[in-house]
Amino acid sequence: MNGKIAVAATPIETSDSELEFDIPAKLAGKRIDVVVAACYPSLSRTYAGHLFRDGSILINDKQAKPSAKARGGERVSIDLPEPEVIEARAENIPLNIIYEDKDIVVVNKGAGMVAHPSAGHGSGSLVNALLYHCKDLSSINGSLRPGIVHRLDMDTSGAIVAAKNDIAHRSLADQFANRTVKKEYLALCHGVPQWDVFFCDGRIGRHPTRRTEQTVLKSADEGRDAYTDFQIMERFKGDLFYVRAMPRTGRTHQIRVHLAKTGYPILADGMYGKEAALPELGLSRHALHAAKLSFDHPATGKRVSFDAPLHSDMVGALAMLQKRNA
Repeated sequence: MNGKIAVAATPIETSDSELEFDIPAKLAGKRIDVVVAACYPSLSRTYAGHLFRDGSILINDKQAKPSAKARGGERVSIDLPEPEVIEARAENIPLNIIYEDKDIVVVNKGAGMVAHPSAGHGSGSLVNALLYHCKDLSSINGSLRPGIVHRLDMDTSGAIVAAKNDIAHRSLADQFANRTVKKEYLALCHGVPQWDVFFCDGRIGRHPTRRTEQTVLKSADEGRDAYTDFQIMERFKGDLFYVRAMPRTGRTHQIRVHLAKTGYPILADGMYGKEAALPELGLSRHALHAAKLSFDHPATGKRVSFDAPLHSDMVGALAMLQKRNA
């Protein structure tokens, strides 16, 4: 069973937007968010957490924390928000393709491009571009995210892989889930770390008051495990440095949050750093780049690695910092 709970909930009332059920006695002692995800597999634990925070999940008609323990027999009421209908359309957007074959396509994504359409970004996404370029993207993630196996933040540039058929998609998704995909990032940061090699293993979850942000949480019952190794590549005058980040997990904003938590925020990171831009270095977005991606090819099983060259803004900033040191 791989440690997973398999339970079929018996709905008391259901509609397109409302679900109700009683917690089975066998799930007593489990976290409420785990119970919800187990009873309704279509609601992931992460999504259930969002619904709890929005007040859309009630236990016996009262709000409860997702970490609360079930006793068994409680009435769970779920009010699902109406989905926003967004159609992903093919758009003739230039792509910097690193590699492509009949199974996968690896792209050096530009800063400012989201991975897939969303409420605030109905066009201009990587999916829109891929739908124009590739006529055979996998269908597993549905019409809004065809072929998308993992994501990069909108302003993070670099290597991202998409699947062109469902077999490739399942293989890549399993590799990401099993943490056998290796990723390397490069970043420019503030600070003077004592060591050239260090790590951060703070658990990451949604910020309690700033809903668009992630944060390192203190409780072992909150958030999700996250681990990132860091290796300093170069130090610069003005208490700045260039670092390689090697995440072992893939949490939202993981590298940005871990660096900020350790006191070394990424340059021009308006959400977690000291400033939203650094015009003197030519940076108008956070200086983070996905430089390398390694995984087993879905068709051949052979280990493959793809390097994504730094984008021009980070190349220019790095050159200016190196000139200062000269």
